[in-house]
Amino acid sequence: MSKKRVKLQTRRTFSEEFKRARVKEYERGEHTVIELAKLFDIQKIVLYRWIHKYSLYNKKRTVLVEMKESSKQKLKEYEKRIAELERALGQKQLKIDFLEKMIDLTEQDHKIDIKKNAPTPLSHGSGKTDKK
Repeated sequence: MSKKRVKLQTRRTFSEEFKRARVKEYERGEHTVIELAKLFDIQKIVLYRWIHKYSLYNKKRTVLVEMKESSKQKLKEYEKRIAELERALGQKQLKIDFLEKMIDLTEQDHKIDIKKNAPTPLSHGSGKTDKK
């Protein structure tokens, strides 16, 4: 006889503060129920219960309809923002590479090491001065 092993799931409990925070995120439009479920690994039905319990706007007997288009729109906005940031990062990297190449060429032409800290004379600061 072979025995099947059953994996026991641990039961998680969430504080009321945590629940209210997730409901506020939902109400402000920061995340959809689906996004919250994925982010926090919580079943959607549990999130809907929290919304009905803690929401100021959505009470029981109210049908919640989430538009898939809004999620798609958010995703497109995030992808656009990522592309902008990647482009800016690429431009900065090109500028760094250019400046490093210029330093290397200048070092070769003038036979000096620019990258090393050049010894500079110490400033005597605000020492005593002779007043006449």
